[in-house]
Formats: sequence, structure tokens, C-alpha cells
Amino acid sequence: MRVRTATSALHPTVVLWTAVGLVGYALLPWYGLESNFFTLSWLLDGYPHDDDVAPALFLVLQGEKLWLAPLGPLLLAPLLLWGRRKSDPFFGNLLIVVGATGVAYFLLQGFGIGLRGFQWQWLTWLVGELDDRQFGMGWGALLVSGAFLFLFTLGLAARGAVAGDEFVVGSIGFVVAVVTIFIFMPIGQMLGSALLTQEGDYSLPIFLAKLSSDRLWNLGCLFGGPRCGVAWNSLFLAILVGVMTTALGLVFALVVTRTGFRYGALLRALTVLPIITPPFVIGLAIILLFGLSGAINLGFAELIGVRPTRWIYGLPGLLMAQVLAFTPIAFLVMIGVVEGVSPSLEEAAQTLRANRWQTFITVSLPLMRPGLANAFLLGFIESMADFGNPLVLGGNFDVLSTEIFFAIVGAQYDQAQAAILALVLLFFTLGAFYAQRFWLGKKSYTTVSGKGDAGVHPLLPATFRNLVVAVAAVWTLFTLLIYATIFYGSFVKLWGVDFSLTFEHYVKAFSIGWNEFGVHWRGSAWSSFWTTMEIALISAPLTAAIGLLTAYLLVRQNFAGKDAFEFATMLSFAIPGTVIGVSYVIAFNVPPIELTGTGIILVLSFIFRNMPVGVRAGVASMSQIDRSLDESSLTLGANSWQTFRKVVMPLLRPAILAALVYSFVRAMTAISAIIFLVSAQYDMSTSYIVGRVENNEYGIAIAYSAVLIGVMLAVIGLMQLAVGSRMIGRRGLDGDLAQSRTNVSQSVVARPQPAISGGG
Repeated sequence: MRVRTATSALHPTVVLWTAVGLVGYALLPWYGLESNFFTLSWLLDGYPHDDDVAPALFLVLQGEKLWLAPLGPLLLAPLLLWGRRKSDPFFGNLLIVVGATGVAYFLLQGFGIGLRGFQWQWLTWLVGELDDRQFGMGWGALLVSGAFLFLFTLGLAARGAVAGDEFVVGSIGFVVAVVTIFIFMPIGQMLGSALLTQEGDYSLPIFLAKLSSDRLWNLGCLFGGPRCGVAWNSLFLAILVGVMTTALGLVFALVVTRTGFRYGALLRALTVLPIITPPFVIGLAIILLFGLSGAINLGFAELIGVRPTRWIYGLPGLLMAQVLAFTPIAFLVMIGVVEGVSPSLEEAAQTLRANRWQTFITVSLPLMRPGLANAFLLGFIESMADFGNPLVLGGNFDVLSTEIFFAIVGAQYDQAQAAILALVLLFFTLGAFYAQRFWLGKKSYTTVSGKGDAGVHPLLPATFRNLVVAVAAVWTLFTLLIYATIFYGSFVKLWGVDFSLTFEHYVKAFSIGWNEFGVHWRGSAWSSFWTTMEIALISAPLTAAIGLLTAYLLVRQNFAGKDAFEFATMLSFAIPGTVIGVSYVIAFNVPPIELTGTGIILVLSFIFRNMPVGVRAGVASMSQIDRSLDESSLTLGANSWQTFRKVVMPLLRPAILAALVYSFVRAMTAISAIIFLVSAQYDMSTSYIVGRVENNEYGIAIAYSAVLIGVMLAVIGLMQLAVGSRMIGRRGLDGDLAQSRTNVSQSVVARPQPAISGGG
């Protein structure tokens, strides 16, 4: 017997990506379209000869855009591999050269030629003046760039990178490319635009003057002046919010775990509300209660016989709103950490005659340090990034997020000023991120091992227990009052003037009629509602997919630069949404990637803003899955893609659902990033609500918010049902493992086997 391996004349994956590149180059419009690509209306707009819809090949053949000509021969170069094996060094070397050259030349022509010809002066010196120009890239350019990228990763795999695994190398290349384009490039361009003057030149002195202005760093409020600088206001508010939300989150976690409280499930349910609430709705409720015409403010003023004031606008109102909004998020962080402290350590301390207070202070609390640090960091970043509440309640207390907004949309339109403010905001958040890591250091806080622990957490000392229960009770009642106000306020005709109940606000926003064409969505809010649903439903699965793919690479693969890769994918978590929004406006408002005003830019902002959630959910779930399943699949002949799809993915259902729903909810309620990116055609629900608030139409704004909360509750409920349907006990786990083993066998059967024939 002799074994004969069936081979094709050209590697099938090389054929695939070469074909993709040629389709993009010769058949699809090279530049962006005015209309939706998928309606195919561009086929009737002069295709393929008209410049607006012509493929690159036709533009070159017509003597236009001749700088696109070199891309064609590069795409044909892989045909030189005809008949060569993957093990041939020439195979990998050629693909690396073709891919790297193609990507480099694609970027050079894309960034080098813009709306006015050459973007860089050295190109003018080298080639001379250019009389032509080009616009933002389209679907043809997207396919060509993707083809070059994956031809490059195929070459790396052929040369032995990551054990020659094409799927893994291609996935790493894809994630690195999209993170670079949609996180690092916008941030980098924002850094560069901070040096721009009004005349379009770069000036370091002007940059330094704006960066050190009194508007940012004035400390007059400490010495009897009217106010402090915007930077100090934001920093002071964020520190207060971080400390208070962390303390309250710890209080609620202790109530649930260390007081014998029987209704912990109700407290956990309250943590859902801020996640599904538009970020400025709590500010609106505070105005309805404590504003100039607020119910509590008016009642208290009448009680003591004074005129009501506007005390709520400024630091007091902002602090109240942000602490209300972000405390439950701190609780979500703290509850896991508090429950994770091993009872055996606390029992050991008590065995050594420590009382309950000493045990809590010297044993339990130090082991909660990671949770305290992370809860503070979350509160700090959320406060820095918050846009809605400062817009509603800020008054004369200016903060960075609103100043950035007015620098972009205000009458002055100072892009450099917005970039400088965003840089300061980014400096504060990254500073908090590194301060948190420094405070935690390299100490180990592990208390849960593989050994069983049947201990019970000790109760808190009686006096301290009564204190935390009282604080939690007061804060819970206040939170319930806020949400009751939101619900009731949506039915009040005019708060503070006419408290009669009406459905008028819901009718204006969500009325439905009939005409000769069928259902007529007459309400003013329907357009933004359906747009928001569409954008959220598109971005959520993409966010989950990229996040889980990244998690698979981090947990299951070892490759050079893995630590830097993980840091890059998590960077957007530490970048406030306001900075993301400004950087996207700056980066994607001009060629080569011209996306401003489209729905695509909204989808991209959500994907890369929320991607770290999918990454962390995937890492947590995948770390619990034994590597032996992967190894068994690979040993039996399946490749990495088949293993990931048929073995790993079925065991990640909770992580997938968590990433999907969180991404969907955040897309429905985001404001800080998308306020810069919405357009007349793509208006989101949160920007619509902000518009109603600016017009003092509080009733419609609150009614819309109540509808959004209802939609989010329905989604969360469906998520709980879906996640809860998976059994995590022995029987359910055995079933999942059995299914994974079946999938291993199926993936092996589906894999093409070598042909065997008799020899002579």
C-alpha cells in the first residue's frame, strides 16, 4: 500500500481570497455609495462606467484613478503558486510579500490622496500636482483590503506562525486590523487634530496655550472665585462618585451576604434598572422632584415659608444623579467579590479569638480589595463619560463631556478644542486605570481553590449590621421614589402646573394610524425608535462574535505579543464614550474611510465600545472548559475552526447570551458617543429624548424613556429565561459534554480524508 494525498492545483483558501479580491477590484463599486448598497439601485445609476459606481478596474481602463492600477497585478500574483505545495518556502514567502505590499500600497493610496488631491506635501514634490481626487472607500475597496490581509496571514501560517494554523493566524490578523482601524487610528488622529489651528496648520504653541487655559485649570473656586476649571470640576465629581458608589455598592453586597437578609433577590433586581435606563432619565426625575417646580422642593419651601430655589442644578444634582445611576453597577462588581471570600479564612480568624469586627476589618475587607478597586474605577470612568446628566443638571458646573459636545456642535466648531478636552478626559481615565493596577500590585487575593469549602460567612457585628441595613433601606426607598416619579411623570399633563393624568405624551410619541398604504406610524418617536432597534440588533451579534473570537484567541492560543494583544482589545473599556464619539467624527469625516452620517458608523461605535464585555464574558466562561475537549478534537483530525464552531461554542451559550443582551441594551441606551454621530436619517432614541429635554418637553421625554425601559425589561427577561434553561449541574454538564464529543466526531467525519490506493 502507498498513500497518495489529494491536492489541488492551487491551495483552496488562496483561491478563495484571490477571488474575493478580484470581485472587489473588477465588479463592485470602489468608492462609497450615496444609496444603500444592498438595494442594488447603484446598478441602474450608470454602472459600471459612471465614476460614482464604477469598479476600480473600469476606472483604470477609462484612464481615471490610475493610482489603483498596481492593485490588479498584485491580486493576480498568487496564481504563481499554481501546483506548489504549502510546505514549499516560496508558497509562504510569496503570500507574505503580496499581502504586505498590497495592504501597504492600499493604505498609501487611500490616505495619500483625498478630496483635494495629494494629502502629503512630499507626494507633490515627488510626483507633481495631482488634478484628480478620490472619495471615501466603498465595498470594492473593503473586499480588496480584506483579501490582501488574509493572503498575508495565510503566508504567515504557511511559514509556521502559531503552529501553521490558518484559522488562528487569520483571526489574530483580523482582530488586530479592526482594533487598529476603529480604536487606535481614531484616537491617533484625534491626538494629531489637537495641534490644528483654525487655518488648518499645526502649531505646538497654540496647542499648549489651549491645554493650559484657565478655562480648564482655574482654581478660583478654592480662593473665593465664582468657579473652578472644567478639568478640576470633572475630576472632583468623578472621585466623589467613585468613592460613594463603591461604598454604597459594598453596603448592598454586605446586606445580601452578611446580614441574614431574606430578600436579596429584590436588591439584585434593582441592579437591572440603571442598566436599562437611558443615562439622563434619572436627572429628569430629580428635576421633577427637586427642581424649581419640583414636588419635594415646593412642598419643603411651603413648609418652612421660603421661596423655592434652583439648588439642584450644579454639583449637588449631578452627584445625586450619578450616584443613583452607577451604585447598582458597583454592587454588581462587589457582590461577586464579597461572596468569593472564603468562609474558612473568616472562621479561622474567629477560632483564633478575633471578634466579628476584627475578622471583617483584618480578614474580609482586605480580600475585597480587587472589587473595591474595580468598583471605584467603574464609577470614576462612568462619571467622566456621563453626558446626559450634566446636560440636564449641570447648570454652571461645567464638565469635560458637555464642553466637548459644545465645542463640536456649537457655533464656533473648534475641532482642536474638542480634541484637547478629550485628551484631558482620556488622561484622567487612563490615569485612574493605572492607579488602580498600581494599588492592587502583584499581591494574590485568591481564596477559592479546588478544595470544597462548606463554611458559612459570619454575620456582621450587630451595630454595623444595623447601620448598613439602614443605609441600604433609605437608598432603596429613594431609588424606588425616583423610578415611581419617572413612571408617574409620563402620565402628568404638565408637571408643577397641571397634575391631571393623560395619555397625551404617549399619543404624541407613539400614535399609530391607517392609510391607503397600511399601518402609518404617526408618532414623532417611531422613526428614532425603529432606527435604534435596527442599529442595536445589527451591532449586538457582531459585538458578541468579535468579543468571543478574541476571548478564544486569548484563552486557547499562545502567540508572540499576546499581552499587548489583550491590552489593545481592552483599551476601549478605559476610553469614555465621549472620546470615542469625538475621535470617530475626526477620523471618519473625510476619506479614505468616510462614514459620518451613515448607520455604519453607529454600528461600529457600538461594536468597539462594548467589545470588552464580550471578551471578558468569553474569557470567564472559556476558562472553565477543559482544554482536553479542544485537544481531543484536534487529535482526531478536526481543524481549529471546526473545533471552535462545534466543540467550544455550544458550551459558551451563557457567555454568548450575556454579550448579546448587554450589547443590545447598551446600544439602546447609549448617548455619550452617539450624540456626535447621529444624523437626520439615523436618529437614535437617546438623541431624540435629549432634543425633547432641550425643548422643555419633559412629558414626551419621560414617556419615551418609560417605553424604552419596558423594552429593555422584556429583553432582560428573555435573556434570563434563555440562560436559565441551561442546566449547570452534573446532568446538564454531562449533556453538554456529550454533545461536544458528538460534535468532535462530526467535525472529523466532515473533514476530507486522504485518498488511499493500492501500490505496485
